[in-house]
Amino acid sequence: MLVLIVGPTGAGKDTLLKAARRVLGSDRRFRFVQRTITRPPDPKGEEYESVDEKTFVARREAGVFALAWRRNGCHYGIPADIGIDVAQGRIAVANVSRTLVGDAALAYPVRVIEVTAPPDLLARRLAAQGRLDAVGAASRLARAVRLPDGLLSETIVNDGTIEQGTRRLVAALLRAAGQAPALSSRAMIDPAPSVVALPAFSRPAEAALS
Repeated sequence: MLVLIVGPTGAGKDTLLKAARRVLGSDRRFRFVQRTITRPPDPKGEEYESVDEKTFVARREAGVFALAWRRNGCHYGIPADIGIDVAQGRIAVANVSRTLVGDAALAYPVRVIEVTAPPDLLARRLAAQGRLDAVGAASRLARAVRLPDGLLSETIVNDGTIEQGTRRLVAALLRAAGQAPALSSRAMIDPAPSVVALPAFSRPAEAALS
């Protein structure tokens, strides 16, 4: 199965994915997919492969990527070898643009986990990082691309601490692997039970930007 993590900028996707990988990284059922991006490395953020645009385009034309898109002046790619993982029954977890969900669902069994937060909290996070002014943030957050009908999807509201958000994401991923009761096709996720072992965190979720 291909689990697609989507959500608005500022929802904390990268932070929660990084934390979830620390929890589930030794579980061979899961593969946390490394993206290829045409921007300089970010040692404090997502661990992606940094390449220049020429290299990216050459790889895309050679069929190296299963999914590829462009956003905010950068190219993003998901490696084609996720097909091997999916065929072997593993859970491939990838952070993508929601505009790619429809295409992905045509090629793979897909489950969507949407990470979001209340609009005012998203705007504060973006403003704190200097990424958008208040007006621009409100405009951007108001725009949404509808997910295709019929897909299994869950929504995680990341409005608490990083640990709380991580518990919710880990619980959703375990559900995808069949480790918890199935939910309806669109379900709002409550915090996971405390039995899931998590690493210690010191920052509030409001500081966790994606």
